[in-house]
Amino acid sequence: MAFKKGESGNPKGRTAGQTPGAKIRKAIEANADSILQSVIVAAVNGDMQACKMLLDRITPTLKPQALPINIQLGATLPETGDNVIAATMDGSVPPDVGAALINALSNQGKLVEIQELAERLQRLEKHMELRVCN
Repeated sequence: MAFKKGESGNPKGRTAGQTPGAKIRKAIEANADSILQSVIVAAVNGDMQACKMLLDRITPTLKPQALPINIQLGATLPETGDNVIAATMDGSVPPDVGAALINALSNQGKLVEIQELAERLQRLEKHMELRVCN
């Protein structure tokens, strides 16, 4: 059974705007000015939840800003990781930044490992081709 374009599959279904959510939205929209004024008055009178609600709507959330850090690079990823851990332990790098750096080094190690495996596989395939051809 195919439906014609523009026709409802259930013409006797729920009429638009009759769901509880739609009814609440209509009621809020009809009273938006007085609701907003009530929240503003509550905030001015010290209601901290009303203050938070208004501030959340008018000011952006502050985002942390990373400060530059100086960590000695090692000859290998593990050496660099050791340097990150030492800098974190002595307090010159915040713990969350140290954890992020260790995570980044771990991901870099995985990328290096994948690259090495791909190159090894390529060499093996080339070697196998030469064996088959001879």
